[in-house]
Amino acid sequence: MDKGFPADTFLGGVSPETAEHLMAAGTLAAYTDRRPLLRQGDAGTHVLLLLHGMVKIVTCTVEGHEVVLAFRRAGDMIGEMAALERRPRSSTVVACGNVTVRVVQWPAMKKLLGQHPDAGASLLQMLSARLRWANQRQLDHHAYGAVIRLARGLVELARLHEPPQRGELETRREIPVSLTQEEVASLAGLALTTTQKALAELRRDGLVEVSYRKIIITNFPKLLVLSKLIDENP
Repeated sequence: MDKGFPADTFLGGVSPETAEHLMAAGTLAAYTDRRPLLRQGDAGTHVLLLLHGMVKIVTCTVEGHEVVLAFRRAGDMIGEMAALERRPRSSTVVACGNVTVRVVQWPAMKKLLGQHPDAGASLLQMLSARLRWANQRQLDHHAYGAVIRLARGLVELARLHEPPQRGELETRREIPVSLTQEEVASLAGLALTTTQKALAELRRDGLVEVSYRKIIITNFPKLLVLSKLIDENP
C-alpha cells in the first residue's frame, strides 16, 4: 500500500502491511464540508483514521462559546482520547471540505495495536507530539505577545498543507482551510479585537493578505522568522 501520509501522522508512522490491516478493520465513510464527524459528549466507542481532507477540533465552553482547538490532516487518528479513557468525547470534530475516513471500533483498534508494535509506537509518538504541542501553547501565552502568537498559529496552519520541511522558502502560501477571524482568534488564544489588530499589523508589514474566510501568507520566510518557529521541531 502506498500510504502517501506525512511521516508525523499516525498512518505515516506504520508499515504498509500494518496500514493494510488498519484499513481492513474499518468501515469507509465520507463527510461533506462543515458536517460533524464526532460530537462533544458522545460515547467514545470508535476512532477515525483520516484518509483525505482536513478537520477542525472544536469545543464549547460552559457559556456556549465555540473554541477551535486544533486541525487534523490526512494520516491522523481522531477520537482516541475518549476511546482510551472510556469517557464522553471532549470536543466536536468538523469537516473542512470533503473528508474521507475509516471508522474503526475501539476493541478492533486495541487488538491491532497489540498485534502490530509499529502501530502502538506510532500512537505513542502521536500522543507525545500532541502533549508537547499543548505544553508549547501554554508557554506561548506567557512568552510572546499577540503578533508573534498569531504568526506562530498561521505558520502551523500553513504547514498542515504539506510536510514541514517542504516549501519553507516559498514566498506566498495560502492557509489551507477557511477561517473566520473568530476562529483565528481562538486558535491563537487571543481576544477578537486583539487578533484584528495583530492581523492589521501583519498586513501593513506585507506578510499577509486577509479576505472573507481566507488568509494568504505573502512572505512566508519572513513570517517564519517572526514566529520564532524556524529553529523548532514542528
